Amino acid sequence: MLSLLRASSNYHKIGLRAISSTGKFTDSFLNSLPKDIKTHEDLYNYSIERPDIFWGNLARDSITWMKNFQTTMDCNMKTASFKWFSDGLLNASVNCVDRHLKNANKTALIWEKDELGEREFVSYAELYKMMNQIANVLRERGVKKGDVVAIYMTNSPLAVASMLACTRIGAIHAVIFAGFSSGAIASRIENCKANVIITVDEGYRGGRVIPLKEVVDEAIKKSSQPIKHVLVAKRSGKGHVKMKSGRDVYLEDAMLQVESECHPESMSSEDPLFYLYTSGSTGAPKGLVHSTAGYLLYTSFTHKIIFDFCEHDIFGCVADIGWITGHSYIVYGPLMNGGTSVLFESTPTYPDPSRYWKLVEELGITQFYTSPTAIRQLMKYEDSYVLNSDKSSLRTLGSVGEPINIEAWNWYNDLVGRNRCDIVDTWWQTETGGICITPRPSELNAEIVPALGMRPFLGINPVLLDDKGNEIKENNKQGSLCLKTPWPGMARSIYDDHKRYQETYFSAFPGYYFTGDGAYRTKEGYISIVGRIDDVINVSGHRLGTAEVEDVLTKHDNIVEAAVVGYPHDIKGEAIYAFVVPKNLDEGVKKFEKGIQKLVKDNISGFAVPEKFQFCEDLPKTRSGKIMRRILRKIAIGDDSFGDISTLANPSIVDKIFKSRV
Repeated sequence: MLSLLRASSNYHKIGLRAISSTGKFTDSFLNSLPKDIKTHEDLYNYSIERPDIFWGNLARDSITWMKNFQTTMDCNMKTASFKWFSDGLLNASVNCVDRHLKNANKTALIWEKDELGEREFVSYAELYKMMNQIANVLRERGVKKGDVVAIYMTNSPLAVASMLACTRIGAIHAVIFAGFSSGAIASRIENCKANVIITVDEGYRGGRVIPLKEVVDEAIKKSSQPIKHVLVAKRSGKGHVKMKSGRDVYLEDAMLQVESECHPESMSSEDPLFYLYTSGSTGAPKGLVHSTAGYLLYTSFTHKIIFDFCEHDIFGCVADIGWITGHSYIVYGPLMNGGTSVLFESTPTYPDPSRYWKLVEELGITQFYTSPTAIRQLMKYEDSYVLNSDKSSLRTLGSVGEPINIEAWNWYNDLVGRNRCDIVDTWWQTETGGICITPRPSELNAEIVPALGMRPFLGINPVLLDDKGNEIKENNKQGSLCLKTPWPGMARSIYDDHKRYQETYFSAFPGYYFTGDGAYRTKEGYISIVGRIDDVINVSGHRLGTAEVEDVLTKHDNIVEAAVVGYPHDIKGEAIYAFVVPKNLDEGVKKFEKGIQKLVKDNISGFAVPEKFQFCEDLPKTRSGKIMRRILRKIAIGDDSFGDISTLANPSIVDKIFKSRV
């Protein structure tokens, strides 16, 4: 028996070639498998040993093709060259919307607005119309196949429709998180060379008004990239935002002036679907390039199998569409599968900490996907906020963004899941496109160990490497987490900088994809994610390069030098500790700190503001001038086991910093 998921359906209870009745696999895919595949382990091994057949047959079954492909894969891990289904033709919007119009009245999106009780339901027919209208608005403004459109919007149906409208006409969308500053937007639109921006007059979050259009205007002033058109959605509709004649137009007004049908562009499998920016260990954010066919296949497959998603389920991923989680598990995964996806605009505690659980009860959410940061935030409040809502509709609970700690896992399992839901602690990255390590799928009734990723997904081949690049075969060992073989959902490049892509992910251990994370293999052989190896800090699930924050800090006129490190935080998982060397403190510490906080918020975002500042006369450095962040990390957590520091250029400074730590 093939046991892929422990679900409320009969998925585990029927034989291999009968499981098509659950909708997880088609008969043609099942019939393509060798007769000796009887268990999940068999299927996993087959996906690793014969990826060409495994992924090829899945792609033929899962994707609606305009022209079928002949070659499944042409990949080289040493040269960082990856092509999947490369001679096939398709369109993402057709796969996400058009093909589901046989159930045109089915709800595609449920928009849970910021204010409690304000909710909109959008059918596939309505999404189809919105998408086509926005596509025609873009075409009227000269946007064509291969052009880039920047999107700076909070979660809404129009934001999703805008993403799909880009794919309709072959344009590439670059969604920018709606919490980013004007400086961060400016750098991204310059890098991706967008000349059209879709935004919102104002956004709402947690009872606050977010002036998105105002921020976009500031970004355009700061950027050297000429912006020809700004399309502004009316979220508040108050009409008091500034509109520049000849450039700015209200999106809804423009949509009324165009047809509601738009012919879809025929796209190659390897044509870029979107660019999405993520932080790196250097200061410049990376615009990761995701392909069309491979990404769509991988996100839809992981969504369906890991979460046990069925046709009538309500999928509740409460992330933001500005991050990869929102792209993969609010938009593309659920819509590829013809599902109903929730768009959550608010926060977990607005207007009170019962918000998530009332949402689950009122909508009948079957899968709920959130971050450990949100869980830890909710743990501070009375249990009654959770217990007073009916959560019996839930089957699967997911965790994403960072490793979940055991206390948060237990709270999630006991109070939310009532010890009856699978908890899938998922490890993946913007670069991987979709989930790679997670407890499900597995054999029938296989255990789930709290707070562990545990098992590789089908087609994912993780290894641990030592410092010399040798594979660590034994259990009870820790090493650098790498992926040994390619998979369809992986990012293809960094926009306009393939050399950086190769150097970042494939040079540390040639022939392997280097994740930048460390991992531990337990005595049972399960995988436990330890955390970042490189200079990247994970704050509330947001990845930030240390260099990115340091570059902003040193822009301050009164800062000579700065170094930032991450340290454990009860709510955020990690927070930022900034070690700052000032020219002087004449203006006073508090005023100085406020100025630095504003600088970081204005240039990156509020989540990038350091939690702690320590002012130092110098920083510990090697004789070659390299800042010893290893020592600063120890100081940040109060650990004085520095080892031999006699070879530092300034060993005495270590004790001084330690004694005055915040």
